[in-house]
Amino acid sequence: MSKRILIVEDEKNIVDILAFNLSKEGYDTLEAYDGQTGLELALAENPDLILLDLMLPRMNGFDVCRAVRESNRSTPIIMLTAREEETDKVLGLELGADDYITKPFSMRELLARVKANIRRTDMLTEQPADPAKSGQQRLERGRVLVDLGLMMAFKDGRALDLTQREFELLKFLAAQPEKVFSREALMEHVWNYEGYVGDVRAVDVAVRRLREKIEDDPANPSFIVTRRGLGYLFHEG
Repeated sequence: MSKRILIVEDEKNIVDILAFNLSKEGYDTLEAYDGQTGLELALAENPDLILLDLMLPRMNGFDVCRAVRESNRSTPIIMLTAREEETDKVLGLELGADDYITKPFSMRELLARVKANIRRTDMLTEQPADPAKSGQQRLERGRVLVDLGLMMAFKDGRALDLTQREFELLKFLAAQPEKVFSREALMEHVWNYEGYVGDVRAVDVAVRRLREKIEDDPANPSFIVTRRGLGYLFHEG
């Protein structure tokens, strides 16, 4: 069955170009030209991925993203923005977007990101979630336990309220404790962007959000540790 992608964009020429190229790759598309309609389609149709413009009539992309996440949907969201301001990009990530791409973008890059995000979601849904099997799929790292079967993480026996991306990041780092991974490596292995070269701000935002949930003192992290100039590692604090 074809994957469905919701395009929320108010410029018809961009929608037409995106829909044409996505259909050539075998995707089905839904289109919305304002934020309110986009949100309604996202909730009603449950697409496999959302391409979401920031500047939209009726409801902006930030509010659409927030509403989708507040409805407990983990649908991958890639924000489309013509803006260069760092604060806009970071805010989109903070609200739960998986990534962003700045206009004008190359269709090749956009299609690669769409494919990577859908592949990541498929990989997660294929993982077993049988509690009976979870005992054999646990990463015990001092005060932190990552249960791969249940796809949950615990600190001092308490469940952590992690997003899908935060769990994936923690799982990857905890699987290889004390090993430093560059931001580019994390984009490749956690975000599934092969041979990634480009903006790595998404990693820093995800790390900051994860630290807020797992660290005793996020300003002085003991689990997700930075090695200046190198990257991040998991330490059994």
